[in-house]
Amino acid sequence: MSSASPIAGSRRVLAGLIGSGIQQSLTPALHMEEGAAQGLDYRYELFDLDRIDGGAAALSSLLASAQERGLAGLNITHPCKQLVLPMLDSLSDDAKALGAVNTVVFSEGRRVGHNTDWWGFAESFKLGLQGAALQRVVQLGAGGAGAAVAYAMLKLGAQRLDIFDIDAAKMGALVRSLSELFPTREIAAVTDLSAAMAAADGLVHATTTGMAKNPGLPLPAQLLRASQWVVEIIYFPLQTQLLKTARSIGCRTLDGGGMAIYQAVGAFRLFTGIVPDALRMARHFDSLARRPAALAAAE
Repeated sequence: MSSASPIAGSRRVLAGLIGSGIQQSLTPALHMEEGAAQGLDYRYELFDLDRIDGGAAALSSLLASAQERGLAGLNITHPCKQLVLPMLDSLSDDAKALGAVNTVVFSEGRRVGHNTDWWGFAESFKLGLQGAALQRVVQLGAGGAGAAVAYAMLKLGAQRLDIFDIDAAKMGALVRSLSELFPTREIAAVTDLSAAMAAADGLVHATTTGMAKNPGLPLPAQLLRASQWVVEIIYFPLQTQLLKTARSIGCRTLDGGGMAIYQAVGAFRLFTGIVPDALRMARHFDSLARRPAALAAAE
C-alpha cells in the first residue's frame, strides 16, 4: 500500500488542525499513530484560535506560515470551514459543491481545498445505522459541518430533508445550493421544528450545542419519538445529552466518533498519498475515546 505512495520510507510529514476549542481533539493522535504504523515520521500540530491573538482573524497568517514551513496540509474546523474559501487557489468538486472545506493540501505552491467531512459522515452512517428509514430527515444546523452532513444525507438517499437553523440567511443559502445539486429531492428551510419532527424518520444534529464547552439539548426532548433515529456529529463528549436523552426514549442513535474517524482517514490519504488502514484508525479512536464502553452502555 505505501510502496505506491509519493511518500516513502521514513519520510517526515507535518500537518495540523486550525479551529476553536480544539485541545481535546483526537485527530492528532489518529494521524500520528497511523503515520507511525506506515513508517512515517508524522507530526501533527494544533492551532487553537482560542489561544491565538486575533482568533479567526489570524486564519490567513496561519495558512501562510504553515505553507512556508512546509506542512503537507491542514485540517480546518469550526469556525473556519467557510472563512477559508477565499484564501485557497482551488477546490475539489465536493468542496466546491458544499461551499465548505475541512482539509487544505499544500502542493507545488498552491492551496487546494477538500471536504472529507461528508464522506466520513456517510461511511459512519452506513456502518452504524444500516436500514435506517430515509423518507423524511430533519437536520439542525446549516454551517460548514451542516453543509457536509446534509450533502451526505442526500447522497445516502434521503428523499426529503428539512433544515433548521437560527440563522435564516445561512439556512436559506444551504437549501438553495443543495436544491440545485439534488433537483429531484425535497429540501426545505423550516421554521416550525415541532411540525417537522412530528413527520421525521430521523434527526441529524450539526450544531455545537452539546459540546463540552456548550452543553445542553439542541431541541426540546418532547419532540423526539422512540421510532426515530438520532445522529450526532459531536464526539467530545462522545455521549452528548442529546444521545443520552434519545436513547432513554428508545431511539436508535449514532455518535460522532465514526465521522471523526473517517474524515481523518480521508485527510490522511490527501496529506500523504497513502491509503490508511481505516480499521486500525477506528480501533485507535475507540481506545482513546473509551468507545466500546460507551457503546455497550447504549445497548
